[in-house]
Amino acid sequence: ELNKLLAKVTYTLPVYHIHTGDLVHFSFELHEAVFPIAIRQPTVPVLFDMGTNISDQVTVTTKTFMRYKELKVLIRSLRQFYKDVVLIVADDSFTPEKITEENVLQYIMPGGQGWFAGRTLAVSQVTTKYFLWVDDDFLFTEKTKIEDLVEVMEATPELDVVGGSVSGNQFYFSIAYEEGDGVAGGCMDRKSDIKFQSLPNYPQCSIVNGVVNFFLARTDAVNRVRFDPKLKRVAHSEFFMDGLGQLMVASCGHVSIGHQPRGANAQYSQFRHPGKGDVQYKLQLHYYKNHLQCIHYG
Repeated sequence: ELNKLLAKVTYTLPVYHIHTGDLVHFSFELHEAVFPIAIRQPTVPVLFDMGTNISDQVTVTTKTFMRYKELKVLIRSLRQFYKDVVLIVADDSFTPEKITEENVLQYIMPGGQGWFAGRTLAVSQVTTKYFLWVDDDFLFTEKTKIEDLVEVMEATPELDVVGGSVSGNQFYFSIAYEEGDGVAGGCMDRKSDIKFQSLPNYPQCSIVNGVVNFFLARTDAVNRVRFDPKLKRVAHSEFFMDGLGQLMVASCGHVSIGHQPRGANAQYSQFRHPGKGDVQYKLQLHYYKNHLQCIHYG
């Protein structure tokens, strides 16, 4: 009889809320039960047409700054293996040069807007389910199999980012975060070469917290985190720190991309190595924005 009564009990939230909870108290004779109710507004699914080839699934994105020679080499190497894949270029060069290659979308920014501002702009223009991030001095090779990264992502829907290796360097790291007491802030510890368990059916891939600058990502997931445009010259790990707890990340060793030899570029070299002020600003932003009392890189 009690089960019949409970089957007819309904709960109605008296106010509208999209993400909250409540405690329900239920009493019967000498017994009392307390249990939580999670209240969630259902989200609308975001679907992408996967089409029939890789150009329908992936957009390649990059950020360039006064390195048109390297950018043109990157484009030629991309076209050697993927003729129809769209390349989006965010360009904040002080004196822009027009890129007229087919399937290349060049977005001109005000000069010197910075690394993460360009990344955010490039990704904001992606219309495919995935985007592949590359640096403007990378080099596509026979080992740059975008399809293999897509296969991993499609087989593991909970993944948001999958990194590869650059010239054999499979850089990845872990991030440990301990919350503070609300007053002093928390502590963050980033350690290189730390990985967790392997992916099922993909022993060459492991769960990590952050990867190298060559990665495939779900467009909608990355747009929820974004790259903080306040970080202009010193930034990479910071995106994964902002995405901690929101992005599931893996690193795979079976897909790689090459790196062009470093050439002489006197104009670019003036901006290549940031000063102490840029590093200090990055740390100050971390401490304030992420409410930290300590941060350690190892």
